[in-house]
Amino acid sequence: MAPRLDFSNWWIKDTQKGTPLVVKMENPTFSVVEINSADAAFRPVEKSRGKNAKQVTWVLLLKAHHAVGCVTWVATVLWTLLGAIKKRLIHRQGVTVENESDKLEKGKLLFRVIRVFLVISLAVLTFEVVAYLQGWHFGNPRLHIPRTSDLEGLLHMAYVAWLTFRAEYIAPLIQALSKFCVVLFLIQSVDRMVLCLGCFWIKYRKVKPMIDGDPFKIDDVEGSACHYPMVLVQIPMCNEREVYEQSISAVCQIDWPRDRLLIQVLDDSDDESIQWLIKGEVSKWSQKGINIIYRHRLIRTGYKAGNLKSAMSCDYVEDYEFVAIFDADFQPNPDFLKQTVPHFKDNPELGLVQARWSFVNKDENLLTRLQNINLCFHFEVEQQVNGVFLNFFGFNGTAGVWRIKALEESGGWLERTTVEDMDIAVRAHLNGWKFIFLNDVKVLCEVPESYEAYRKQQHRWHSGPMHLFRLCLPAILRSKVSAWKKANLILLFFLLRKLILPFYSFTLFCIILPLTMFVPEAELPLWVICYVPVFMSFLNILPAPKSFPFIVPYLLFENTMSVTKFNAMVSGLFQLGSSYEWIVTKKAGRSSESDLLAAAEKEGKSIEQQKIHRGASDSELIESHQFKEHKEAAPAPVKKANKIYKKELTLAFLLLTASVRSLLSAQGVHFYFLLFQGVTFLLVGLDLIGEQMS
Repeated sequence: MAPRLDFSNWWIKDTQKGTPLVVKMENPTFSVVEINSADAAFRPVEKSRGKNAKQVTWVLLLKAHHAVGCVTWVATVLWTLLGAIKKRLIHRQGVTVENESDKLEKGKLLFRVIRVFLVISLAVLTFEVVAYLQGWHFGNPRLHIPRTSDLEGLLHMAYVAWLTFRAEYIAPLIQALSKFCVVLFLIQSVDRMVLCLGCFWIKYRKVKPMIDGDPFKIDDVEGSACHYPMVLVQIPMCNEREVYEQSISAVCQIDWPRDRLLIQVLDDSDDESIQWLIKGEVSKWSQKGINIIYRHRLIRTGYKAGNLKSAMSCDYVEDYEFVAIFDADFQPNPDFLKQTVPHFKDNPELGLVQARWSFVNKDENLLTRLQNINLCFHFEVEQQVNGVFLNFFGFNGTAGVWRIKALEESGGWLERTTVEDMDIAVRAHLNGWKFIFLNDVKVLCEVPESYEAYRKQQHRWHSGPMHLFRLCLPAILRSKVSAWKKANLILLFFLLRKLILPFYSFTLFCIILPLTMFVPEAELPLWVICYVPVFMSFLNILPAPKSFPFIVPYLLFENTMSVTKFNAMVSGLFQLGSSYEWIVTKKAGRSSESDLLAAAEKEGKSIEQQKIHRGASDSELIESHQFKEHKEAAPAPVKKANKIYKKELTLAFLLLTASVRSLLSAQGVHFYFLLFQGVTFLLVGLDLIGEQMS
C-alpha cells in the first residue's frame, strides 16, 4: 500500500486526555477490491462508483451551469470588444486624418516585415492545426521522423520535411538571437537593481542636498533685495491655447524681488489668434507691475532650442546670473526660486539644479496612471541616484535652474537635435559642471491623456537621444574627463538605457516569443517570460506604491510601447526621416488646486480691471480690446478621429495567432502571456486607451 503521510498523530499523543471510548459499528459500509498487480492499486477509480442517479444529475447540472457561465462571460467580453471596434470604425468614417503621418506610417520597412511575418505565421498555424487534427507529431523538440512507407500522403511528407528544416536551420538562428537578447535583458535588469539599491541607500541614510542656513536672512532689511541674485525666467511655448494662462499666472506669482526678476514669454505660435491671447495675458500681468516681456520670432527655426537660443541673445541677459525654464504646462510654486537658487551659493562648480515633476492629471485615466509609474521611477530612482553618486543626469528641459555661465561655456543651445535639453546637459558635464536633483521640490504639470499625443512624445524622446549619440560620440572620446565618466556616458547613459532597452524589449517579447510558438525547439524559459519581468515591474512600481494594482497592465503596456520606442530608436540612430521631427504634445489644460482657488477670486475682476484701465495707456487699452475680440472669436476645439495604428494591430494578430499555437501545444504560462499581450496590442492599436484626441 502507498505510505500514509499523517503527521497529526505526532502531537495528538501528547495532548490526549480523558477516558477512551470504544465505538462498535454495525453493518459497516466498505468494499473489497481485488489487486492483481502492484500498479493496479493506483489506477483511477471510476467517478460514478458510489453515486446514485440523483447525485449524478446534480453534478451534471452544476457543471452545465458553470460552463454556461463561462461561455456567457466570454461572449460578453467579445461582444463588448466588437462593439467598441465597430464604434471606432464608424467614428472614423467621414473624418479627415493627417495624410502626411499616414504616408510616413505606410512607408516604414518595419511594418512591411511584420506584415510578411504575420502572413507566414498564419499559414504555418493552419498547416500545423491540420497536422494536429490528423494526430501527427506536434511540437516535440526531439524529432522522430517516420519512414517513408509509413507516411500518409504528400501532406504528411511535407510536414515532416518542415519539422526537419525547422530543427536544423530555423531553430539555431532563433536560439542565438534569443540568447543575445536574454543577456542584454539580464544586464539591463542588473542596472535597474543597482539603481534601486542606490535609492534605498539614499532613503535609509536620508541623503539629500541641503542649504546651509538662510541665505536671504540679513540684518539690513532695507537692502535685503540686493542679496537676491538676478534671475531670468523663460516660458517657451508654441500654440499652447489650453495651458498658456495658468503657466504665465503661476510664474508671475513666484516670490522673488520684482527688480531682481525678469520673465520672458517665448511664443513660437503660428496661429495669430493664440498670439493675441498670450499677448493679452502678458499685458494683464505687466499692468500689475510684473517685469514680463513677450517675444515672438519671425524666423521659427530649430524648434525649442532655436527659441531659447534667440532669447538668450538679448543684450539685457548679460545682467542676469541664473535662468529658470518652464514649459507651457508647468505651474511652479511661489517658493520655487527660494528652494533652488540658494544651492548655487558657495558652489561655483554647480551648473544645474533640477526639480521633480508632479502631475495634476495622473489619475485621469489608465494611460496617465501608467505614465505616472514610469516617470516616478525616472525621477526618484534614476535621476536622484545619478545626481547623488555621479553629479550628472539628463536635463529634463523644464523645471530647472541653470547658471548662465555654464550654458555659455558649454556652447549654448544648439539646434541640431530635438533633445536640446539632453544635448546641453552632456556638453556641460564634459566641461566639468555638476548637477543637483531636488526630489522634494515638485512642479505641477500634465502628462498626455491621449495615446496619440503620448506616442508622438515617446517617439521624440527616443529618437533624439540616438541622434545625439551619433553627434556626441567623437566629443565624448576626445574630452578630458575621466575614463569612468566616458564609460558612464557611452555604455550606461546612451547604449544601455536608450538603445538596448527598446531593442531587447521589442525583439524578445514581440518577435522571438511568438516565433518560439512555431519553432518549439527554441522555446524561451519560463523565468525570462514571467519571473524576471514581473520582478522588474515590481521594482519600477515601488516609487509609486499606490499604483501597485496596475502592475500587470504596466508590464503589458510597456511591451506594447516597445514598438514605438524601437522604431524611434532606429530612426534616430540611422537619421531617418522622422528623427528630426517635433510635434507639440497636446495638453488638456487641467487645473491644479491653486488654479481653482484663484478662479474663486475672479468674481471681483471687473472692478480691478476698471482700475487698471483708468491708469493704462491708449496702446495698452487697444491691446486689451483686441485680446478680448480674439478670445471671443477663438474657434471651438474640433473633435478628431482616433487613429488606428497598423503596427500595433499587426503585432496583436501575430501574438494572438501565437497564443492559439501555444494553446494547441499546451504551453501553459506562455499561452496566457501571449493572449493578454495580444489583447493589449489590440486595444492600443484600436486606440481604446486614453482619452479622445481633440
